[in-house]
Amino acid sequence: MKSLRPYLTWFAVAVLLTLGAIFGMQWVRTHPEHLPGARFELAHPQGWATHRKLVALASDDSACFAAFDRAGAGYLRRPAIGTGACRASQRMILTGNRFAPTMRPAGAAPGCAVTAALILWDRDVVQPLARKYFGQKIVEIENLGAYNCRKIAGQQGQSEHSTANAIDISAFVLADGTRITLVNDWTPGDRRSEFLHAVRDETCGLFSTVLSPDHNDAHANHFHFDMAARTAGWTVCR
Repeated sequence: MKSLRPYLTWFAVAVLLTLGAIFGMQWVRTHPEHLPGARFELAHPQGWATHRKLVALASDDSACFAAFDRAGAGYLRRPAIGTGACRASQRMILTGNRFAPTMRPAGAAPGCAVTAALILWDRDVVQPLARKYFGQKIVEIENLGAYNCRKIAGQQGQSEHSTANAIDISAFVLADGTRITLVNDWTPGDRRSEFLHAVRDETCGLFSTVLSPDHNDAHANHFHFDMAARTAGWTVCR
């Protein structure tokens, strides 16, 4: 009589694989932040697919603004401006500070996808690091603008600023009024510098491009963040 052992072994393997697939599918369903096909939600934690979803939102106005509507995030949508390579159709300004600190100047109006990334950035990077280094929250974030129809400095390629798909961040203001600036506080030596370097390091991978004063002199006074679409989804962090 032929032994049943090989059949029982294969049956056990099949059962284990089936159970693994079932539990895997359940896990993905309860962690949509890791699933590229799942709808982006502002309330979701960051996951493997978050960056890919944000990049997709940069070219899908309806889907991006719908995410803000579902979250109940107040915003003012600004009129589309520019033409061709300099057309910006997603410009928006958050109203209130429920989802992010006050932005100064308030009229920067970055694109919807960049604004969504800024909300996650503030929630997951800026505020936790502010509590770690200073024991208080950031109440204002200063910027140098979002929309600017121009080429990348020293290159022929069009800047992501040309479609408001970027923003330059220059300073942070703590609840006690302390102002932390990249131009004055980047050089290592104290908690302010440690905070700024930690912000840069922990932002890598959320935006498509993260440039700091370590990149070149043109960025000596600001972080540059953008949501550029690149082949295979690779990101830059310097």
